[in-house]
Amino acid sequence: MGMQDFIVVIPSRFASTRLPGKPLREIAGEPMVAHVWRRALGSAAARVVVATDDERIRTAFDGLDAEVVMTRDDHPSGTDRLAEVAERLALPDDAVLVNVQGDEPLIPPALIDQVAMRLFDDPGASISTLAEPITEVETLFDPNAVKVVREASGRALYFSRAPIPWDRDAFAERPELLQTDAWLRHIGLYAYRAGFLAEYRDWAPSPLEQLEQLEQLRALHHGHAIQVGLAREPNPPGVDTEDDLERVRQWLRAEGEET
Repeated sequence: MGMQDFIVVIPSRFASTRLPGKPLREIAGEPMVAHVWRRALGSAAARVVVATDDERIRTAFDGLDAEVVMTRDDHPSGTDRLAEVAERLALPDDAVLVNVQGDEPLIPPALIDQVAMRLFDDPGASISTLAEPITEVETLFDPNAVKVVREASGRALYFSRAPIPWDRDAFAERPELLQTDAWLRHIGLYAYRAGFLAEYRDWAPSPLEQLEQLEQLRALHHGHAIQVGLAREPNPPGVDTEDDLERVRQWLRAEGEET
């Protein structure tokens, strides 16, 4: 691998409470996770790996010339699964891995490249991720939309489900209005250094992580820097429900990718 080569890892679990068998749900004649894999192939990644603990998902890639790594089935998070992949592939500590979720069939390859380059551009950071401006007050106050605040260098100060920063004066008078561009919504696309992943899996969940239910707070708790870039293009939502799945199918039909 070259100095700025990176690997995409697609963690994919069969179990899903809201959409059973989600990775294998069909879109345009292929399982959803195969669409994610094809999107990742469109990036500048030197290697694209699907990481799964389910034989059904491995079998879905038969004939597609995909690299599939079978992992343990007891990982509490996709980050822990990435750590196992980095170990199995014997990656050096400075190797960069981009975690692309297996339920993101519309992810733009350009964002995969951007999050990787953001980490290369900040040698002191252990993680990089992306964010986008919040333009609607409903999103700002939605606990399912994770907010992030950054320092001048772009490194994260904090992630929260709360509406941060709090506009003390404006919100007291007109909380329904967003009067500046200070608010950012976190996009759950990450790049990691392999050496960080080896440390991460040995840490217990941190107190703030447990309160917010945001595992990136574990890295901040242990003093690791997270670089946050502003997404260069919109990132379509992933698939969590049957409605989301139908939305993706309709989008592909509109684009002429599904018949």
